[in-house]
Amino acid sequence: QVQLVESGGGSVQAGGSLRLSCAASGGTFSSYAMGWFRQAPGKEREFVACISTVGTTRYTDSVKGRFAISRDNAKNTVSLQMNSLKPEDTAVYYCAASRLYVATSGNGYNYWGQGTQVTVSS
Repeated sequence: QVQLVESGGGSVQAGGSLRLSCAASGGTFSSYAMGWFRQAPGKEREFVACISTVGTTRYTDSVKGRFAISRDNAKNTVSLQMNSLKPEDTAVYYCAASRLYVATSGNGYNYWGQGTQVTVSS
């Protein structure tokens, strides 16, 4: 059983930056692909970014060039650096772990964190 705890959310003005972190415990972190998802009020959860066990990354089009996902297997953490934030990035952001090589669908993930709120004001 893998436990995931997100941190780093908060409120920021448009154009600002935030760095989300996710700490994993209870499993072999390096064997899981890791992903970030988000859910805005009244909307479905959507894929944001993922990173494979060997560092292959995927991003949804709306965050390409602005967000960067990384992992530190020695510290059992995955991070999401978010730059040039926009009001439409406002959402609860979730960290997730997958046994697949890489997964852009939530159905491919086995474990989820509880989420951290990101609010971007205009």
